[in-house]
Amino acid sequence: MTEPVRPGMPRTATDPKADTLTFRIPPALKADLAAIAETEAKPIGALLRELVHERVAREQRRRFEAEARRQSLEASAVARDPKSDEAAVMRELDAELNEFGDEWR
Repeated sequence: MTEPVRPGMPRTATDPKADTLTFRIPPALKADLAAIAETEAKPIGALLRELVHERVAREQRRRFEAEARRQSLEASAVARDPKSDEAAVMRELDAELNEFGDEWR
């Protein structure tokens, strides 16, 4: 486990421009986190940074997927108009896929 910072001791950080967050967690949760940190030979702060990075990445992925779905539904709606460029592209793709499929039969 990491050694507590004593008054008068300078703090060392890997990123001197990083912000500090302070929050409260129940003692039992902190003990469990400390046990994981000890098992992985990492400071608790490193584990917390990993959790934050994972959560932010998950949210970014969720937003990306939501936007991709929105755009896909929008393109699909436009493609339903047989006179649209999107419908023409879909017909071309279908024809090419059918040709490709015929070659493999």
